[in-house]
Amino acid sequence: MIAKHVAMNSVQKSHYGELIHYLTDGKGKHERVGAVRSSHCHSERPDAAVLEILNTQAQNIRAASDKTYHLIVSFRAGEQPAAAILEAIEARLCEGLGYDGHQRISVVHDDTDNLHLHIAINKIHPLRYTLHTPYNDHKTLGGLCAELESRYGLEPDNHQARKRGSENRAADLESHAGVESLMSWLRREYLDALVAAPSWEALHRVLNDHGLTLQGRGNGLVIVDGSGVRIKPSTVDRGLSKAKLEARLGAFQAAGSGSSAGDSDRNSRKDGRETGQAIRPPASEPSRCYEPRPVRTRLDTAALFGRYQAEQQQRGTERAEALSRAKARKTAALEAARRGATAKRAAIRLMVEPGAVKKLLYARASQALRDESRRIHQAYLQERQGIAERGTRLTWADWLRREATAGDWEALMALRGREAAQGLKGRTVSATGTPRPGRPVPLQQDSVTKQGTVIYRTGAAVIRDDGQRLKVSRGSGPEALAAALTLALERYGECLSVTGSEAFKDQVVQAAAAAGLPVRFDDAELERRRQSLMVGGMSPDSRQTAQASPEPRPTASGSHPPVVSADALAAADRYIAERNQTRRIITDIPEHRRYQAGDAGELRYGGQRTLDGHSLALLRQGERMLVVPVDEPTVLALRRKLVGDVVTLDAEGRVQSKSQGRSR
Repeated sequence: MIAKHVAMNSVQKSHYGELIHYLTDGKGKHERVGAVRSSHCHSERPDAAVLEILNTQAQNIRAASDKTYHLIVSFRAGEQPAAAILEAIEARLCEGLGYDGHQRISVVHDDTDNLHLHIAINKIHPLRYTLHTPYNDHKTLGGLCAELESRYGLEPDNHQARKRGSENRAADLESHAGVESLMSWLRREYLDALVAAPSWEALHRVLNDHGLTLQGRGNGLVIVDGSGVRIKPSTVDRGLSKAKLEARLGAFQAAGSGSSAGDSDRNSRKDGRETGQAIRPPASEPSRCYEPRPVRTRLDTAALFGRYQAEQQQRGTERAEALSRAKARKTAALEAARRGATAKRAAIRLMVEPGAVKKLLYARASQALRDESRRIHQAYLQERQGIAERGTRLTWADWLRREATAGDWEALMALRGREAAQGLKGRTVSATGTPRPGRPVPLQQDSVTKQGTVIYRTGAAVIRDDGQRLKVSRGSGPEALAAALTLALERYGECLSVTGSEAFKDQVVQAAAAAGLPVRFDDAELERRRQSLMVGGMSPDSRQTAQASPEPRPTASGSHPPVVSADALAAADRYIAERNQTRRIITDIPEHRRYQAGDAGELRYGGQRTLDGHSLALLRQGERMLVVPVDEPTVLALRRKLVGDVVTLDAEGRVQSKSQGRSR
């Protein structure tokens, strides 16, 4: 598990109520917001608890820093701690940070590949009204996470800092936005040339040839590109820090001159500019410049990225045009209001005698103009906000997720091709063959994660699909497992592989047998148990007892309990799959499925089929066609039947008695 403090860059923008609104907003997803819990508040309702916390924060009028501590706790993919464990983890983290007794609201989010817990803590104590900010909280959180991982058996993470702050920000950009950072681009393309530069002039030449400049800033250096993005050279490589460069190349010299860093700073200040925005010296046209491009994936995303860039450019153009039209409407409305006010004042001047009444009318006209102007400005502000929301530029990863949610298979594969996509773990159902793209899914899609995991809903259950595996992450009852197996059958074919505990595997086998799905398991033991449950609806133990019993007595029709082999069951499954596949084209074909113990009783005879040397009997049950493997005595008994005759079968698939034929 990883715990991270999310700090606000601007204290003025920090608002506890807006944070809770964001955390509890489902954003159109049913599976985004999980449990919501308030602690040390009089009310358990989030809206009432927010008011209580805001009132507490208002009691401290001296604090100049942020009054809210936003903590995110993220778990490894596949880990789903119970609600009691999440509550205990939350309490221990808050206690370790010194926030025991402070008001807080926690929200569980489950719309990504990693379950994560948001904890919004009020830094103002509810009784003393003092502000508490933990010292070196990143080290404290690392120790607490290691302790909790050991206590609750969670998969351990590394809690020692390996990267500096700027490196972490670049990694966050690549992970969340899906584009390569300037730091990674320099490391990949030009690190050797930068490190090997023999002089300041050569170092500046390498950077200028690629649209970059090296400038002094404060006590260090920054690399700036044409769009204003800047990074410290030491984040690209430790050997590019100012101290190490000056030890190797001498005192820093600005580009295009032999001046020192101090002279460069003074010259930039005389020009009225910040050091990081100094005028670039004349240089030849750069041969190659940094452009945010998708991080390298296992797939070619050039065409998709071209679509993304064109759409974002079009969106920016439309947003600018919409804002221009809105501003023109506002200006016209204000001019019309002023003209109306001028006409009113002129009428008052001509028609009303001087005195108190005239003054009152002038005041009323002025007030009406102010009210109308306020209304126009408010309407313009709301229109601008609506335009901004509709025209917000999407990151590359968010655009891919939106397109994948809309059904774009290429966008979905691009998400799954990212290095961050590690696949589902734990209790999963997967295929032994190649997945079939674009297969119809009989489930309701809820959302798509940035790693390409599709989340489906079926009742109260949640099924996740990463393209190779399926996982029932919540509500793993028989219905949910049957839905997952049906999806696996549509997506992967009939041969499936199951991973997880023995209890989970047994649940999957029972769900497959109860639903009569034409699936097979690559595990021989699981397949044997499934076949035992399918034949006569008996458990494996009862099936073994039946096989060890003496020769059974013949039934009224003279047939014996059928001895069904695994090959015969596999033949029945193949026949069922073929007929159901053809049914999508020829709608007159009824739905086919395996005969089960619950189907015992009177059925209509539908004929016989032979596949791979195995005999199959067809029995109509309403609008369905049931398929049952039969032995030779049953074949002979059924040959005397006509299609449409009533046939009575017991739970083991044996013919019980003769029935009247249909009238001819």
